[in-house]
Amino acid sequence: MTTESVEPSSGDASRPAVPAVPAVPPQPETAPPAIPFTAEAFTAEPADAFSPDVLSAGPERAPRAPRRPRPVLLAVCGLVLGVLGGGGVGYAIQAQRPQTPLPPIQVARPSYPAEVVDPTAFAAEQPKPPAIDGDLRKLLISAPDGSTPWGEYPDKPSWLSVGELADRSGDSIHQFKDLNSRGFRRAVEIDWKKDDVKYRVSLIQFTPDRASEAKSRSAFYYKQPFAEGVNGGYQVDDEPSHWAESTDQYYYGHAVAQRGTVLMEVEVFGTKPVNPDVVKDIAKQQWERLV
Repeated sequence: MTTESVEPSSGDASRPAVPAVPAVPPQPETAPPAIPFTAEAFTAEPADAFSPDVLSAGPERAPRAPRRPRPVLLAVCGLVLGVLGGGGVGYAIQAQRPQTPLPPIQVARPSYPAEVVDPTAFAAEQPKPPAIDGDLRKLLISAPDGSTPWGEYPDKPSWLSVGELADRSGDSIHQFKDLNSRGFRRAVEIDWKKDDVKYRVSLIQFTPDRASEAKSRSAFYYKQPFAEGVNGGYQVDDEPSHWAESTDQYYYGHAVAQRGTVLMEVEVFGTKPVNPDVVKDIAKQQWERLV
């Protein structure tokens, strides 16, 4: 590369000369002037933005029709206004009326018959007492001559509680609940022993409204009648049974009958088969004391 100037050639002579552009020294960059932060400056927009010359309007639209009120809303409003208006009118009318005092409370006084009540007629109108009442021990038969007491059991007519009566059965808890729920009233009993045979005669009475309970218990087994017109019967087992919680055996004879609210029961326990005539005779004697 050389610094010598080059002479223009003949071909370059026909081209117009381009003036040289003077070189402009570079100027230092300066930041745009700061705009003060004010409400007007923040919300101000160019005026040309809203000029009709700048905004181009589209095709004109038909004006929107006014909205029709909904029928449901009108009905609800009318109902609410009607209730409020009717209540207000009714309250105003009622407030103008004079107060009406309430009638005094009247209670009929008890009245009593003027005549004297006949005690005999009054007693006749009362519910009938049980067919058998009083001391049941007087209705039990006595132990025969030559008999001895049977262990701790009484050999004389004695009262018997529901607990003692239930304890005689194998399931004492069930028997206790059953007797109390079926109108048990009271019971008496007598026990004795003779010729290795044990005897027990008991009378169990139920409440008057549960007289049918005595009847149902007397008809629990199919038995032969031991007397004419008796409501019950007797039977003797051919097979031995076992005492509770023991291997000892016994033969059983049983008689039962019902008289009103009283259940009569005769039990015989023997080391050998029980004589049916013995059971029948004791049951007949006890039944005759109840008739």
